[in-house]
Amino acid sequence: MSLRREIEVTGAAAAVDVHSGLHSELGGTRSEHPGRSKNPLIKVVELGWLDFVKPDLDRAERFAVDFGFQVQARTPDRLVLRGTWSTVPCLVIRRGTKAGFVGPTFLAESTTDVERLARATGSNVTALRGGKSVTLRDPSGIPVRVAAGLTTLEALPERPPLTFNDGADPKRFNDTQRPPGGPAQVQRLGHVVLETTRFRAALQWYLDSLGLIVSDFLYLDDLRDRGPTMAFIRCDLGSVPSDHHTLAMHLGMHNGYVHSAYQVTDLDAVAMGGMHLSKEGYKRVWGIGRHIQGSQIFDYWRDPDRLMFEHYADGDLFDCTVEPGWAAMSASGLSQWGPPVTRDFLGTNPNPALIGAVLKALSINDNEFDPAAMRSLMKAMSA
Repeated sequence: MSLRREIEVTGAAAAVDVHSGLHSELGGTRSEHPGRSKNPLIKVVELGWLDFVKPDLDRAERFAVDFGFQVQARTPDRLVLRGTWSTVPCLVIRRGTKAGFVGPTFLAESTTDVERLARATGSNVTALRGGKSVTLRDPSGIPVRVAAGLTTLEALPERPPLTFNDGADPKRFNDTQRPPGGPAQVQRLGHVVLETTRFRAALQWYLDSLGLIVSDFLYLDDLRDRGPTMAFIRCDLGSVPSDHHTLAMHLGMHNGYVHSAYQVTDLDAVAMGGMHLSKEGYKRVWGIGRHIQGSQIFDYWRDPDRLMFEHYADGDLFDCTVEPGWAAMSASGLSQWGPPVTRDFLGTNPNPALIGAVLKALSINDNEFDPAAMRSLMKAMSA
């Protein structure tokens, strides 16, 4: 069933293309991926939270507060962080011997969906925070939890977005702009980006199992016949607009976490939050700029364990009628404006660990990361 026909069957409006002028003139060909599953098991409605392990929770808490999270709960072995809008936590960090990402939790519409997913995959349903959950593994080996019926959090007070005197339609009179300094106020978790050596299998798994749909595909110019090598994927909420991407994945030499992104109220919050992080001695990875896919104003930082976190504002929202865009992958195509993308962001700083990861990935037969993909990715990341 074609994407356009699938939309007609579900009773939604006609499919639309919002990518004109930004994407490849070729677009997606007839034989290429439609960007959604014909019959997903369920449709998740939101990215709930991310689980991490870290050896030093005191240090993790200091960074979290400087980044703009609120501490919801803290014990000697567990740190729970939230945003002002969060109905569930943004991050759950447990004490462990080595810092790293555990996996994401997505929210389903109901516990019935959790039970349906468990039955279809032969998995066990467990109790979680007043509701139910099931934990699966994606083709990259990452644990993925789906939960519903959870006890929710109340919203917290925050600074309202600023009123701008834009163009010929000013709205602020006899007033000044003096937003307070200090950390940005994180409102919510927006998305997580994962790297995988098995991109095609992982992509299809998230579409078939969780009902996610693709907003944008990127492909490698030299390997156009292989199809996409990156996807920006959103929740399918029907006629209700959702974030341009809740999950993004790209082909690479690792399987796991790349970065996660957290919404703040406006550009000033991004900029002043970054100024606070810089003052506290943290390392900016890349920013401030505006992305092309998703349009977010972005600013990327490393925490003390070298995990990457993003502040963003002003992201795109798409409903189910928007078809996937197609564009060639390139370093210069990652932003519309801002400083040049850094090697740190791209993960291309030469070091023994990088060389070891490349050699390991190339040695595994069922990986999509083969010599041709490696050469094409290197070319794209220098373009």
